[in-house]
Parts: sequence; C-alpha cells; structure tokens
Amino acid sequence: MITYIRGELVSLEEDKAIVDVGGVGYGVFMSAQAMSLLPPAGNEVKLHTYLNVKEDAMQLFGFLTRDDLHVFKLLIGVSGIGPKGGQAILSALTPDELRFAVMAGDVKAISAAPGIGKKTAEKLIVELRDKLSVEDALEHAASGKDVPVSGQAGGNTEIQSEAVQALVALGYGSTEALRAVRQVEATKDMEVEDLLKQSLKHMMF
Repeated sequence: MITYIRGELVSLEEDKAIVDVGGVGYGVFMSAQAMSLLPPAGNEVKLHTYLNVKEDAMQLFGFLTRDDLHVFKLLIGVSGIGPKGGQAILSALTPDELRFAVMAGDVKAISAAPGIGKKTAEKLIVELRDKLSVEDALEHAASGKDVPVSGQAGGNTEIQSEAVQALVALGYGSTEALRAVRQVEATKDMEVEDLLKQSLKHMMF
C-alpha cells in the first residue's frame, strides 16, 4: 500500500501529475481542482495516495490533503461509483462543498459531475448523509486548514451556518451559498445579517 509520495513535480497531463521520486516517474491521477492548486513544475510536492488495483492495471490516485483522500474513499464506497467517478465528483465539487451538497440533498450539484446521473447522486446522498458533516466544512473554512478554495481565519461557524441556510431559503444553490459565505471573514462579534449582506456581495460577481 502506497500511503503517500513525495518528490519533484515533473509535468501535468490531462488527468494526472507526473512526480519524480528517486528517479522513478509516477503518474498520479488527480482531480482538476487539485491539479489547479499544484505548484509549478520543478517544485517538490507531497501527495496522499490511493492505489487502485485492477486485473490489467494499477492506478495511483493523488490528493493534496488526508481529508480529500478520506472523502474520496467514502465516495468509492458508494455502489456504482468507482475511482474515476469519485475523482469526477471531486473535480466538480471540493470535499467541503460535497459535504454541504449531501447535507442539503442537492442532487443537481452532485449530478453536475461528468458521468454522475441523478439516480447515482440520490444514492450517494442517502449513503453518505451520516458520514459527512457540514460542520466540518465550516470549521475548515474558519481555521483556513485543508481548504482548497478561499477561506478566512477566525470564523464563527454558528452564524456561517445560519447565513448559508438563509441564502438557500432565498433560492440560491446550497454549494453556491456555502462558497460565498466561506469567502467572508466571520468574526466572533459579527451578526448574521452582516455576514449575509457581505456574502450576497460575493454572489453578485
């Protein structure tokens, strides 16, 4: 079992990164979102990995954080979703956006991933509802840790959650609402109304 690899990023191909580890080039399949966050070629990278063994091939899938890998393993545990399907979902949604989509029952957001139909998205929501927590997403945003998209430190997860719920009630998509709220620094003394107003500004651009 290969837990992670550390080496020099040589190049990026359509769906994988080539990493030189001690003179051996590893082709590591990655989501589009994760690949967009890699440094330029020539820099050292550390990728948490999942080895998929098939009858005719061995495929190495890479992730920037252990949380990304954890969510990927949950995805491929859902009947009908293989490693490629799990990677497609994580290309369309970050792990934290997926958490909120599952909690909100947002079939549309999940089925937007290539190869993921409505029935598969519905099954995913049912099977992962008790395994994914939206609180984890908001806490990641508040701490700025393991967040693949913009997030601010020093957040207040309680008012963030209320603001997201308010935006959804206004008709915005759940993942869109979460993304907007996470772009605002939610201080401890901030009121929900203030956070909501600032979040709406982000959703207008």
